Amino acid sequence: MTRKIDIFDTTLRDGEQSPGASMNTEEKLVIAQELLRMHVDVIEAGFPISSPGDFRSVQEIGRMAGDDAVVVGLTRAVDKDIDRAAEALKTAKRPRIHTGLGVSPQHLREKLRITEDECVERAIHCVKYAKQYVDDVEFYAEDAGRADQKFLERVIQAVVNAGATVVNIPDTTGYQMPDDFGRRIKGLADNVIGIENVKISVHTHNDLGMATALALAGVKNGARQVECTINGLGERAGNTALEEVVMAIRMHGDELDAHTDVVTTELTRASHLVSSITGMQVQANKAIVGANAFAHSSGIHQDGVLKARDTYEIIDPADVGAAGSEIVLSARSGHAALKHRLAELGYTFSDKEYDEIYQRFLEVADQKKEVYDEDLESIVQERQRSVTSVYTLDAIQVVCGDAAVPTATVTISDEAGEKHVVAVTGTGPVDAAYKAIDQVVSTSCDLQEFSVKSITRGIDAIGEVTVRISAEDGKVYTGRGSDTDIVVSSAKAYVNAINRMISTARSKAGK
Repeated sequence: MTRKIDIFDTTLRDGEQSPGASMNTEEKLVIAQELLRMHVDVIEAGFPISSPGDFRSVQEIGRMAGDDAVVVGLTRAVDKDIDRAAEALKTAKRPRIHTGLGVSPQHLREKLRITEDECVERAIHCVKYAKQYVDDVEFYAEDAGRADQKFLERVIQAVVNAGATVVNIPDTTGYQMPDDFGRRIKGLADNVIGIENVKISVHTHNDLGMATALALAGVKNGARQVECTINGLGERAGNTALEEVVMAIRMHGDELDAHTDVVTTELTRASHLVSSITGMQVQANKAIVGANAFAHSSGIHQDGVLKARDTYEIIDPADVGAAGSEIVLSARSGHAALKHRLAELGYTFSDKEYDEIYQRFLEVADQKKEVYDEDLESIVQERQRSVTSVYTLDAIQVVCGDAAVPTATVTISDEAGEKHVVAVTGTGPVDAAYKAIDQVVSTSCDLQEFSVKSITRGIDAIGEVTVRISAEDGKVYTGRGSDTDIVVSSAKAYVNAINRMISTARSKAGK
Protein backbone atom coordinates (compact mmCIF):
# COMPACT_ATOMS: atom_id res chain seq x y z
CA MET A 1 0.00 0.00 0.00
CA THR A 2 1.32 3.44 -0.91
CA ARG A 3 1.78 6.22 1.67
CA LYS A 4 -1.21 8.41 2.48
CA ILE A 5 -0.46 12.06 1.65
CA ASP A 6 -2.53 14.59 3.59
CA ILE A 7 -3.94 17.44 1.54
CA PHE A 8 -3.75 20.68 3.54
CA ASP A 9 -5.93 23.30 1.85
CA THR A 10 -5.03 26.93 2.53
CA THR A 11 -7.35 28.60 0.01
CA LEU A 12 -9.12 30.37 2.86
CA ARG A 13 -5.88 31.74 4.35
CA ASP A 14 -2.94 31.94 1.92
CA GLY A 15 -5.25 31.93 -1.10
CA GLU A 16 -7.21 34.87 0.26
CA GLN A 17 -3.98 36.88 0.44
CA SER A 18 -4.06 37.14 -3.35
CA PRO A 19 -4.88 40.82 -4.13
CA GLY A 20 -8.60 41.24 -4.79
CA ALA A 21 -9.50 37.76 -3.54
CA SER A 22 -10.74 38.69 -0.07
CA MET A 23 -13.70 36.67 1.22
CA ASN A 24 -16.20 37.28 3.99
CA THR A 25 -17.12 34.60 6.52
CA GLU A 26 -20.22 33.43 4.65
CA GLU A 27 -18.23 32.93 1.45
CA LYS A 28 -15.51 31.06 3.33
CA LEU A 29 -18.14 28.72 4.78
CA VAL A 30 -19.44 27.91 1.30
CA ILE A 31 -15.93 27.00 0.15
CA ALA A 32 -15.28 25.04 3.37
CA GLN A 33 -18.37 22.93 2.67
CA GLU A 34 -16.96 22.08 -0.74
CA LEU A 35 -13.56 21.23 0.77
CA LEU A 36 -15.29 18.81 3.13
CA ARG A 37 -17.13 17.22 0.19
CA MET A 38 -13.73 16.78 -1.45
CA HIS A 39 -12.42 15.04 1.69
CA VAL A 40 -9.39 17.28 2.12
CA ASP A 41 -7.57 16.30 5.30
CA VAL A 42 -6.76 19.74 6.69
CA ILE A 43 -8.43 23.16 6.27
CA GLU A 44 -6.45 26.25 7.19
CA ALA A 45 -9.43 28.45 8.02
CA GLY A 46 -7.68 31.75 8.70
CA PHE A 47 -5.36 33.92 10.75
CA PRO A 48 -7.48 34.57 13.88
CA ILE A 49 -5.62 37.56 15.29
CA SER A 50 -5.69 39.45 11.98
CA SER A 51 -9.37 40.50 12.18
CA PRO A 52 -12.71 39.69 13.85
CA GLY A 53 -13.82 38.25 10.51
CA ASP A 54 -10.95 35.77 10.38
CA PHE A 55 -11.53 34.84 14.02
CA ARG A 56 -15.19 34.09 13.30
CA SER A 57 -14.30 32.14 10.15
CA VAL A 58 -12.03 29.82 12.14
CA GLN A 59 -14.75 29.39 14.77
CA GLU A 60 -17.51 28.60 12.27
CA ILE A 61 -15.41 26.28 10.10
CA GLY A 62 -14.24 24.46 13.22
CA ARG A 63 -17.87 23.95 14.20
CA MET A 64 -18.80 22.82 10.68
CA ALA A 65 -15.93 20.37 10.12
CA GLY A 66 -16.59 18.08 13.09
CA ASP A 67 -14.51 14.93 12.77
CA ASP A 68 -14.17 15.23 8.99
CA ALA A 69 -11.10 17.46 8.84
CA VAL A 70 -8.41 19.06 10.95
CA VAL A 71 -9.07 22.81 11.27
CA VAL A 72 -6.05 25.11 11.47
CA GLY A 73 -5.50 28.63 12.73
CA LEU A 74 -2.31 30.41 11.67
CA THR A 75 -0.17 32.45 14.08
CA ARG A 76 3.16 34.17 14.23
CA ALA A 77 5.62 33.02 16.90
CA VAL A 78 3.95 35.47 19.27
CA ASP A 79 2.11 34.49 22.46
CA LYS A 80 -0.90 36.74 21.85
CA ASP A 81 -1.34 35.27 18.35
CA ILE A 82 -1.34 31.76 19.79
CA ASP A 83 -3.80 32.76 22.54
CA ARG A 84 -6.18 34.17 19.95
CA ALA A 85 -5.92 31.11 17.68
CA ALA A 86 -6.55 28.78 20.62
CA GLU A 87 -9.69 30.74 21.50
CA ALA A 88 -11.00 30.55 17.92
CA LEU A 89 -10.26 26.81 17.68
CA LYS A 90 -12.33 25.89 20.75
CA THR A 91 -15.21 24.93 18.44
CA ALA A 92 -13.09 22.44 16.48
CA LYS A 93 -13.03 18.74 17.31
CA ARG A 94 -9.65 18.39 15.59
CA PRO A 95 -7.85 21.71 16.16
CA ARG A 96 -4.31 22.52 15.06
CA ILE A 97 -2.26 25.64 15.77
CA HIS A 98 0.11 26.54 12.93
CA THR A 99 2.93 28.71 14.24
CA GLY A 100 6.46 29.59 13.25
CA LEU A 101 8.92 32.18 11.98
CA GLY A 102 11.48 32.84 9.25
CA VAL A 103 14.69 30.81 9.11
CA SER A 104 16.52 32.16 6.05
CA PRO A 105 19.43 34.63 6.35
CA GLN A 106 17.22 37.25 4.65
CA HIS A 107 14.44 36.84 7.20
CA LEU A 108 16.74 36.66 10.22
CA ARG A 109 18.79 39.67 9.15
CA GLU A 110 16.29 42.00 7.48
CA LYS A 111 12.85 41.10 8.82
CA LEU A 112 13.24 39.62 12.30
CA ARG A 113 16.68 41.08 13.13
CA ILE A 114 17.61 38.20 15.41
CA THR A 115 20.48 35.73 15.61
CA GLU A 116 20.28 32.04 14.76
CA ASP A 117 20.34 31.18 18.48
CA GLU A 118 17.45 33.58 19.14
CA CYS A 119 15.51 32.03 16.25
CA VAL A 120 15.89 28.55 17.74
CA GLU A 121 14.80 29.81 21.17
CA ARG A 122 11.69 31.46 19.73
CA ALA A 123 10.87 28.36 17.69
CA ILE A 124 11.03 26.16 20.80
CA HIS A 125 8.99 28.63 22.84
CA CYS A 126 6.17 29.02 20.31
CA VAL A 127 5.75 25.25 19.94
CA LYS A 128 5.75 24.63 23.69
CA TYR A 129 3.37 27.56 24.25
CA ALA A 130 0.94 26.25 21.61
CA LYS A 131 1.12 22.73 23.11
CA GLN A 132 -0.49 24.12 26.26
CA TYR A 133 -3.67 24.56 24.22
CA VAL A 134 -3.72 21.74 21.65
CA ASP A 135 -1.97 18.43 21.07
CA ASP A 136 -1.56 19.04 17.33
CA VAL A 137 0.98 21.81 16.65
CA GLU A 138 2.46 22.53 13.24
CA PHE A 139 5.66 24.56 13.00
CA TYR A 140 6.44 26.50 9.82
CA ALA A 141 10.04 27.40 8.96
CA GLU A 142 9.28 30.37 6.72
CA ASP A 143 11.53 30.78 3.67
CA ALA A 144 13.09 27.38 4.30
CA GLY A 145 13.87 27.25 0.57
CA ARG A 146 16.63 29.84 1.08
CA ALA A 147 17.78 28.73 4.53
CA ASP A 148 21.14 27.17 5.30
CA GLN A 149 20.46 23.41 5.35
CA LYS A 150 22.39 22.74 8.55
CA PHE A 151 20.61 25.56 10.36
CA LEU A 152 17.25 24.38 9.01
CA GLU A 153 17.95 20.89 10.37
CA ARG A 154 18.92 22.44 13.71
CA VAL A 155 15.64 24.38 13.94
CA ILE A 156 13.53 21.39 12.93
CA GLN A 157 15.34 19.16 15.43
CA ALA A 158 14.58 21.72 18.16
CA VAL A 159 10.84 21.92 17.39
CA VAL A 160 10.54 18.14 17.07
CA ASN A 161 12.09 17.85 20.53
CA ALA A 162 9.66 20.55 21.75
CA GLY A 163 6.65 18.49 20.64
CA ALA A 164 5.70 19.66 17.14
CA THR A 165 3.51 17.10 15.37
CA VAL A 166 3.95 18.56 11.87
CA VAL A 167 6.91 20.48 10.45
CA ASN A 168 6.15 22.69 7.48
CA ILE A 169 9.02 23.31 5.05
CA PRO A 170 7.92 26.20 2.82
CA ASP A 171 9.67 27.42 -0.28
CA THR A 172 8.04 30.77 0.44
CA THR A 173 9.50 32.57 -2.56
CA GLY A 174 9.33 29.67 -5.04
CA TYR A 175 13.11 29.91 -5.35
CA GLN A 176 14.24 26.27 -5.32
CA MET A 177 14.71 23.85 -8.19
CA PRO A 178 12.72 20.63 -7.68
CA ASP A 179 15.74 18.33 -7.30
CA ASP A 180 17.38 20.68 -4.80
CA PHE A 181 14.17 20.99 -2.80
CA GLY A 182 13.81 17.21 -2.79
CA ARG A 183 17.32 16.84 -1.37
CA ARG A 184 16.44 19.43 1.28
CA ILE A 185 13.47 17.32 2.42
CA LYS A 186 15.54 14.13 2.32
CA GLY A 187 18.21 15.80 4.44
CA LEU A 188 15.65 16.49 7.14
CA ALA A 189 14.26 12.95 6.90
CA ASP A 190 17.76 11.47 7.24
CA ASN A 191 19.29 13.76 9.85
CA VAL A 192 16.59 14.90 12.29
CA ILE A 193 16.23 12.44 15.17
CA GLY A 194 12.61 11.44 15.72
CA ILE A 195 11.41 12.88 12.40
CA GLU A 196 9.77 9.53 11.62
CA ASN A 197 7.22 10.31 14.31
CA VAL A 198 6.47 13.75 12.86
CA LYS A 199 4.76 14.63 9.58
CA ILE A 200 6.87 16.59 7.10
CA SER A 201 4.76 19.10 5.14
CA VAL A 202 5.70 21.10 2.04
CA HIS A 203 4.29 24.52 1.15
CA THR A 204 5.59 25.74 -2.21
CA HIS A 205 4.97 28.89 -4.23
CA ASN A 206 4.83 29.39 -7.97
CA ASP A 207 7.16 32.35 -8.51
CA LEU A 208 9.17 30.40 -11.10
CA GLY A 209 6.21 28.29 -12.28
CA MET A 210 7.39 25.17 -10.44
CA ALA A 211 5.14 24.99 -7.37
CA THR A 212 3.60 21.62 -8.27
CA ALA A 213 6.97 20.15 -9.28
CA LEU A 214 8.48 21.33 -5.99
CA ALA A 215 5.64 19.80 -3.98
CA LEU A 216 5.97 16.47 -5.78
CA ALA A 217 9.75 16.47 -5.23
CA GLY A 218 8.99 16.91 -1.55
CA VAL A 219 6.54 13.99 -1.56
CA LYS A 220 9.03 11.78 -3.38
CA ASN A 221 11.63 12.47 -0.67
CA GLY A 222 9.54 11.89 2.42
CA ALA A 223 6.91 14.62 2.82
CA ARG A 224 3.51 13.30 3.92
CA GLN A 225 1.51 16.53 3.67
CA VAL A 226 1.14 19.03 0.81
CA GLU A 227 -0.17 22.54 1.43
CA CYS A 228 -2.04 23.91 -1.57
CA THR A 229 -4.96 26.01 -2.82
CA ILE A 230 -7.82 25.62 -5.28
CA ASN A 231 -6.77 27.03 -8.68
CA GLY A 232 -3.29 27.76 -7.26
CA LEU A 233 -4.65 30.94 -5.68
CA GLY A 234 -2.20 32.85 -3.49
CA GLU A 235 0.21 35.73 -3.08
CA ARG A 236 2.25 36.89 -6.07
CA ALA A 237 2.26 34.02 -8.60
CA GLY A 238 0.24 31.78 -6.28
CA ASN A 239 0.61 28.49 -4.43
CA THR A 240 0.70 24.86 -5.43
CA ALA A 241 -2.63 24.10 -7.15
CA LEU A 242 -4.54 21.43 -5.25
CA GLU A 243 -6.05 19.95 -8.40
CA GLU A 244 -2.64 19.60 -10.04
CA VAL A 245 -0.86 17.91 -7.16
CA VAL A 246 -3.80 15.57 -6.43
CA MET A 247 -4.06 14.38 -10.05
CA ALA A 248 -0.27 14.10 -10.43
CA ILE A 249 -0.17 11.86 -7.35
CA ARG A 250 -3.08 9.85 -8.75
CA MET A 251 -1.33 9.39 -12.10
CA HIS A 252 2.12 8.63 -10.64
CA GLY A 253 1.21 7.08 -7.29
CA ASP A 254 3.42 4.02 -7.63
CA GLU A 255 6.46 6.06 -8.62
CA LEU A 256 5.89 8.46 -5.72
CA ASP A 257 4.75 5.75 -3.30
CA ALA A 258 1.79 8.00 -2.54
CA HIS A 259 -1.97 8.42 -2.69
CA THR A 260 -4.56 10.92 -1.43
CA ASP A 261 -8.17 10.51 -0.31
CA VAL A 262 -9.44 13.53 -2.26
CA VAL A 263 -12.68 12.98 -4.21
CA THR A 264 -11.35 14.06 -7.59
CA THR A 265 -14.78 14.34 -9.22
CA GLU A 266 -15.27 17.51 -7.13
CA LEU A 267 -12.21 19.28 -8.55
CA THR A 268 -13.91 21.15 -11.39
CA ARG A 269 -16.84 22.17 -9.24
CA ALA A 270 -14.47 23.47 -6.55
CA SER A 271 -12.49 25.41 -9.13
CA HIS A 272 -15.60 27.12 -10.50
CA LEU A 273 -16.86 27.89 -7.00
CA VAL A 274 -13.63 29.55 -5.87
CA SER A 275 -13.37 31.50 -9.12
CA SER A 276 -16.95 32.71 -8.75
CA ILE A 277 -16.55 33.82 -5.15
CA THR A 278 -13.15 35.47 -5.48
CA GLY A 279 -13.56 36.88 -8.98
CA MET A 280 -10.15 35.44 -9.89
CA GLN A 281 -10.61 33.96 -13.35
CA VAL A 282 -9.04 30.63 -14.27
CA GLN A 283 -6.95 30.81 -17.43
CA ALA A 284 -8.37 28.72 -20.26
CA ASN A 285 -5.25 26.55 -20.56
CA LYS A 286 -4.99 25.90 -16.80
CA ALA A 287 -4.13 22.25 -16.11
CA ILE A 288 -6.99 19.99 -14.95
CA VAL A 289 -9.71 22.65 -14.54
CA GLY A 290 -9.17 25.18 -17.36
CA ALA A 291 -11.85 25.59 -20.03
CA ASN A 292 -9.50 24.08 -22.64
CA ALA A 293 -8.09 21.29 -20.45
CA PHE A 294 -10.06 18.69 -22.43
CA ALA A 295 -10.65 20.66 -25.64
CA HIS A 296 -9.23 19.58 -29.01
CA SER A 297 -9.10 21.95 -31.98
CA SER A 298 -6.51 20.33 -34.24
CA GLY A 299 -7.97 17.97 -36.84
CA ILE A 300 -5.27 15.40 -36.13
CA HIS A 301 -6.03 15.53 -32.41
CA GLN A 302 -9.76 15.29 -33.00
CA ASP A 303 -9.32 12.24 -35.23
CA GLY A 304 -7.10 10.55 -32.64
CA VAL A 305 -9.44 11.26 -29.73
CA LEU A 306 -12.48 10.02 -31.66
CA LYS A 307 -10.71 6.74 -32.31
CA ALA A 308 -9.40 6.37 -28.75
CA ARG A 309 -9.77 9.02 -26.03
CA ASP A 310 -6.41 8.27 -24.42
CA THR A 311 -4.57 9.11 -27.67
CA TYR A 312 -4.41 12.70 -26.43
CA GLU A 313 -6.09 12.64 -23.00
CA ILE A 314 -4.25 11.11 -20.05
CA ILE A 315 -7.17 11.95 -17.73
CA ASP A 316 -10.81 11.03 -18.21
CA PRO A 317 -12.73 14.34 -17.88
CA ALA A 318 -15.28 12.56 -15.70
CA ASP A 319 -12.55 11.79 -13.16
CA VAL A 320 -12.23 15.49 -12.33
CA GLY A 321 -15.93 16.32 -12.65
CA ALA A 322 -15.66 17.92 -16.08
CA ALA A 323 -18.62 17.54 -18.46
CA GLY A 324 -18.11 14.52 -20.72
CA SER A 325 -21.09 14.82 -23.03
CA GLU A 326 -23.17 17.77 -24.16
CA ILE A 327 -26.93 18.21 -24.23
CA VAL A 328 -27.94 21.04 -26.54
CA LEU A 329 -30.28 23.31 -24.63
CA SER A 330 -32.56 25.89 -26.24
CA ALA A 331 -35.83 27.70 -25.58
CA ARG A 332 -37.62 24.48 -26.61
CA SER A 333 -36.00 22.48 -23.82
CA GLY A 334 -38.25 21.53 -20.92
CA HIS A 335 -37.72 21.26 -17.19
CA ALA A 336 -36.42 17.67 -17.35
CA ALA A 337 -33.63 18.44 -19.83
CA LEU A 338 -32.42 21.46 -17.86
CA LYS A 339 -32.55 19.64 -14.53
CA HIS A 340 -30.63 16.70 -16.02
CA ARG A 341 -27.88 18.97 -17.39
CA LEU A 342 -27.59 20.93 -14.15
CA ALA A 343 -27.26 17.65 -12.24
CA GLU A 344 -24.48 16.55 -14.60
CA LEU A 345 -22.71 19.81 -13.79
CA GLY A 346 -23.03 19.01 -10.08
CA TYR A 347 -25.93 21.31 -9.14
CA THR A 348 -29.04 20.31 -7.24
CA PHE A 349 -31.75 22.69 -6.07
CA SER A 350 -35.04 22.75 -4.22
CA ASP A 351 -38.14 23.09 -6.39
CA LYS A 352 -38.45 26.80 -5.58
CA GLU A 353 -34.78 27.47 -6.38
CA TYR A 354 -35.04 25.44 -9.56
CA ASP A 355 -38.11 27.38 -10.74
CA GLU A 356 -36.21 30.65 -10.35
CA ILE A 357 -33.27 29.26 -12.34
CA TYR A 358 -35.59 27.86 -14.99
CA GLN A 359 -37.24 31.25 -15.52
CA ARG A 360 -33.83 32.86 -15.94
CA PHE A 361 -32.84 30.05 -18.31
CA LEU A 362 -35.89 30.78 -20.48
CA GLU A 363 -34.97 34.47 -20.62
CA VAL A 364 -31.46 33.60 -21.80
CA ALA A 365 -32.71 30.91 -24.19
CA ASP A 366 -35.07 33.42 -25.84
CA GLN A 367 -32.06 35.60 -26.65
CA LYS A 368 -29.71 32.80 -27.80
CA LYS A 369 -29.94 29.99 -30.30
CA GLU A 370 -28.20 27.60 -27.95
CA VAL A 371 -27.50 27.66 -24.21
CA TYR A 372 -24.09 26.22 -23.35
CA ASP A 373 -22.72 24.76 -20.10
CA GLU A 374 -20.89 28.03 -19.44
CA ASP A 375 -24.22 29.89 -19.74
CA LEU A 376 -25.76 27.59 -17.13
CA GLU A 377 -22.77 28.11 -14.82
CA SER A 378 -23.24 31.86 -15.24
CA ILE A 379 -26.98 31.66 -14.48
CA VAL A 380 -26.35 29.66 -11.30
CA GLN A 381 -23.45 31.83 -10.16
CA GLU A 382 -25.39 35.03 -10.87
CA ARG A 383 -28.15 33.73 -8.61
CA GLN A 384 -25.63 32.77 -5.89
CA ARG A 385 -24.12 36.27 -6.01
CA SER A 386 -27.52 37.82 -5.30
CA VAL A 387 -28.66 35.51 -2.47
CA THR A 388 -27.08 37.46 0.41
CA SER A 389 -26.89 40.88 -1.27
CA VAL A 390 -27.13 44.10 0.70
CA TYR A 391 -28.33 45.81 -2.48
CA THR A 392 -30.17 44.19 -5.39
CA LEU A 393 -30.35 45.61 -8.91
CA ASP A 394 -34.01 45.32 -9.90
CA ALA A 395 -33.96 47.18 -13.20
CA ILE A 396 -31.85 49.45 -15.37
CA GLN A 397 -32.76 51.52 -18.40
CA VAL A 398 -30.32 53.61 -20.45
CA VAL A 399 -30.59 56.22 -23.18
CA CYS A 400 -27.47 56.74 -25.28
CA GLY A 401 -26.23 57.47 -28.77
CA ASP A 402 -24.27 60.14 -30.64
CA ALA A 403 -27.28 62.51 -30.55
CA ALA A 404 -28.34 61.86 -26.93
CA VAL A 405 -27.02 62.62 -23.47
CA PRO A 406 -26.22 59.23 -21.91
CA THR A 407 -28.72 58.70 -19.10
CA ALA A 408 -29.27 55.72 -16.81
CA THR A 409 -32.30 55.04 -14.64
CA VAL A 410 -31.73 52.34 -12.03
CA THR A 411 -34.08 50.67 -9.58
CA ILE A 412 -32.30 49.16 -6.56
CA SER A 413 -33.70 47.41 -3.48
CA ASP A 414 -31.86 47.60 -0.19
CA GLU A 415 -31.74 44.84 2.45
CA ALA A 416 -34.81 46.30 4.15
CA GLY A 417 -36.82 45.85 0.94
CA GLU A 418 -37.08 49.56 0.14
CA LYS A 419 -36.82 50.40 -3.57
CA HIS A 420 -34.77 53.36 -4.79
CA VAL A 421 -35.17 54.84 -8.29
CA VAL A 422 -32.48 57.24 -9.54
CA ALA A 423 -31.77 58.77 -12.95
CA VAL A 424 -28.32 60.24 -13.69
CA THR A 425 -26.39 61.39 -16.76
CA GLY A 426 -22.82 60.44 -17.54
CA THR A 427 -20.15 60.33 -20.23
CA GLY A 428 -21.54 57.00 -21.43
CA PRO A 429 -24.20 54.43 -20.45
CA VAL A 430 -21.95 52.53 -18.02
CA ASP A 431 -20.64 55.72 -16.42
CA ALA A 432 -24.21 56.97 -15.99
CA ALA A 433 -25.30 53.64 -14.49
CA TYR A 434 -22.43 53.63 -12.00
CA LYS A 435 -23.11 57.21 -10.94
CA ALA A 436 -26.78 56.30 -10.39
CA ILE A 437 -25.79 53.29 -8.27
CA ASP A 438 -23.40 55.47 -6.24
CA GLN A 439 -26.26 57.80 -5.36
CA VAL A 440 -28.28 54.90 -3.94
CA VAL A 441 -25.58 53.05 -1.97
CA SER A 442 -23.92 56.19 -0.58
CA THR A 443 -20.56 54.49 -0.11
CA SER A 444 -17.14 55.68 -1.17
CA CYS A 445 -15.10 53.61 -3.61
CA ASP A 446 -13.00 54.05 -6.74
CA LEU A 447 -13.22 51.93 -9.88
CA GLN A 448 -9.77 50.42 -10.48
CA GLU A 449 -10.41 47.93 -13.27
CA PHE A 450 -13.17 47.08 -15.73
CA SER A 451 -13.04 44.08 -18.06
CA VAL A 452 -15.57 42.23 -20.18
CA LYS A 453 -15.53 38.87 -21.91
CA SER A 454 -18.05 36.71 -23.70
CA ILE A 455 -18.77 33.51 -21.82
CA THR A 456 -19.65 31.54 -24.94
CA ARG A 457 -19.21 31.89 -28.67
CA GLY A 458 -21.56 33.74 -30.99
CA ILE A 459 -22.96 37.24 -31.33
CA ASP A 460 -25.69 36.39 -28.83
CA ALA A 461 -23.22 35.29 -26.14
CA ILE A 462 -23.66 36.22 -22.50
CA GLY A 463 -21.19 38.96 -21.59
CA GLU A 464 -19.46 38.72 -18.22
CA VAL A 465 -18.06 41.88 -16.66
CA THR A 466 -15.43 41.86 -13.92
CA VAL A 467 -14.73 45.04 -11.97
CA ARG A 468 -12.32 45.84 -9.18
CA ILE A 469 -13.03 48.69 -6.81
CA SER A 470 -10.91 50.13 -3.99
CA ALA A 471 -12.37 51.21 -0.67
CA GLU A 472 -11.22 54.18 1.40
CA ASP A 473 -8.75 51.92 3.26
CA GLY A 474 -7.13 50.90 -0.04
CA LYS A 475 -8.44 47.32 -0.01
CA VAL A 476 -9.52 46.00 -3.42
CA TYR A 477 -12.81 44.15 -4.00
CA THR A 478 -13.91 42.22 -7.07
CA GLY A 479 -17.39 42.03 -8.54
CA ARG A 480 -18.80 40.00 -11.41
CA GLY A 481 -22.01 40.20 -13.37
CA SER A 482 -23.33 38.50 -16.48
CA ASP A 483 -26.14 39.17 -18.93
CA THR A 484 -26.72 39.26 -22.67
CA ASP A 485 -26.89 43.07 -22.28
CA ILE A 486 -23.43 44.39 -21.45
CA VAL A 487 -24.73 47.48 -19.65
CA VAL A 488 -26.81 45.25 -17.36
CA SER A 489 -23.75 43.02 -16.80
CA SER A 490 -21.73 46.11 -15.92
CA ALA A 491 -24.29 47.31 -13.39
CA LYS A 492 -24.60 43.84 -11.82
CA ALA A 493 -20.81 43.58 -11.48
CA TYR A 494 -20.55 46.99 -9.80
CA VAL A 495 -23.36 46.22 -7.34
CA ASN A 496 -21.76 42.83 -6.62
CA ALA A 497 -18.40 44.47 -5.82
CA ILE A 498 -20.07 47.02 -3.53
CA ASN A 499 -21.97 44.22 -1.74
CA ARG A 500 -18.70 42.35 -1.19
CA MET A 501 -17.01 45.50 0.12
CA ILE A 502 -19.85 46.18 2.58
CA SER A 503 -20.14 42.52 3.69
CA THR A 504 -16.38 42.23 4.25
CA ALA A 505 -16.31 45.45 6.24
CA ARG A 506 -19.16 44.18 8.43
CA SER A 507 -17.46 40.80 8.89
CA LYS A 508 -14.15 42.38 9.90
CA ALA A 509 -15.97 44.65 12.31
CA GLY A 510 -17.30 41.52 14.00
CA LYS A 511 -20.92 42.15 13.08
